[in-house]
Amino acid sequence: MTDLLDNAIEAYRHTFGEEPTVVASAPGRINLIGEHTDYNEGLVLPAAIDRRVYVAAGTRSDQQVLIFSNSYNTIVTTTLDALGSRQREGWASYPKGVLSLVQERGCKLTGLNLLISSSVPEKAGLSSSAALEVATALAVLELFQFPMDPTQLARLCQKAENEFVGVSCGAMDQFAAVFGKKGYALFLDCRSLHSEFVPFPEGVLLLVCDTGVKRELGSTEYGRRQEECRQAVEELARYLPGIRSLRDVDVAAFLQHENLLDPTLRKRARHVVSENTRVRAAVEDLKKNDLDDFSKLIYQSHLSLKRDYEVSSRELDAVVDIAASTDGVIGARMTGAGFGGSAICFVMEENFGELKFNLEEMYPRITGRQPQLYICEIDDGAKVEWRR
Repeated sequence: MTDLLDNAIEAYRHTFGEEPTVVASAPGRINLIGEHTDYNEGLVLPAAIDRRVYVAAGTRSDQQVLIFSNSYNTIVTTTLDALGSRQREGWASYPKGVLSLVQERGCKLTGLNLLISSSVPEKAGLSSSAALEVATALAVLELFQFPMDPTQLARLCQKAENEFVGVSCGAMDQFAAVFGKKGYALFLDCRSLHSEFVPFPEGVLLLVCDTGVKRELGSTEYGRRQEECRQAVEELARYLPGIRSLRDVDVAAFLQHENLLDPTLRKRARHVVSENTRVRAAVEDLKKNDLDDFSKLIYQSHLSLKRDYEVSSRELDAVVDIAASTDGVIGARMTGAGFGGSAICFVMEENFGELKFNLEEMYPRITGRQPQLYICEIDDGAKVEWRR
């Protein structure tokens, strides 16, 4: 058993005075390429990582639900009847939303004790929220022996974030947390939900650099980008009948009609349309182990996010610039929603030390901030870790 699993069991025992019945875990994720395409029914290429949220669970004899977070050293108390409330309660909204939807699906819950223990950095663009949702759902479904197929599980957790947290995210994060596979990225079509595993090249390390700039996904800028995409679809639909999202617009059609959009909507649409094309190309490059072309796509993605979608930041750009000037770096780009959070660097194993040194030396001089660096391995998706 991992240290984090042992810690979760011990913390549950200390908090609730008994052994948990079940412990489940779910991973955070990185997104190799395909940013801000998921809520446009587009294509994405995420991968689960070896930083996980553990949820230990047990039943109670009353109607109370007690949720303890090791990260916040705080316990939240509610009741089964009150789970359906859409009142926003910070971190507790994630597990409460999941529990409410599990009840709606017909799982007859009793009182519950839940303990959350996590190694996924929060607000760093690594989807700690989806990991928490999926781990909570899997623990409770296992506790009550309520069957649910993996796709339903991912969609339930996405719905919990949409309705109980107020973030209109697409399906990518929850699907990566559920379906992740060690050594593989997940090529996901966010419209059809068809997916396939794509091998990640050996000898390449994933270095995540947390810029230290925290962002809230519920911020007005994130919602504004979604609205701008909707507006772009409405405008383009006048000339491209039948489209329902930017996923339906290919590069040729966009180039033919882009001047009909106002400058802002043109930039937003250009990013989404071109990013879908880059995802397809990146999948083929990884299948062929063509790292030279893959590198170009990674940098193009970041530049598009910076110039067209305008969700990068001075700090994210600094990480990418430092990485690009370091030998052995295949590519670097922001990952996650942007407005802060993390950048991901793809670096050959033998050049990792040089990249780490450069980031630790140069990034504080440029930004006045200290970076948090994480080597991430691609890991498996959600699983039941332990049962009494």
